[in-house]
Amino acid sequence: MFVAPINTDLLLAEAETENLYLKLIEQINKDFNLANEGIDFPMSTNPNELKVQLHEKVYRLIQYKFAEYLNLLYIIDVNENEIKKLDGSDLVVLSKQVAFLILKREWQKVWFRNRF
Repeated sequence: MFVAPINTDLLLAEAETENLYLKLIEQINKDFNLANEGIDFPMSTNPNELKVQLHEKVYRLIQYKFAEYLNLLYIIDVNENEIKKLDGSDLVVLSKQVAFLILKREWQKVWFRNRF
């Protein structure tokens, strides 16, 4: 049964432990490209760089390209109810939380594909 990690660091550690970290990067690149927001993380990207760069990308999308941000969430299939629960008063905090939700959904896809 899939149990989602409670934060970004645990999620990335679990991906590495299960030898699925590279698959996670591939999935993120694929979905961002489907949304026409190419991010193209190199396979050599370490987990900390991935976390920081994804946060920055989400921040810029919310700040400057909101329609594209919403399209990205739709394409990745981030849970709408989880997005609605977030407090949008601080854009930096919001973008960090959204980046985690994106990672969580991408990890779920990779995890299920590996198991079934």
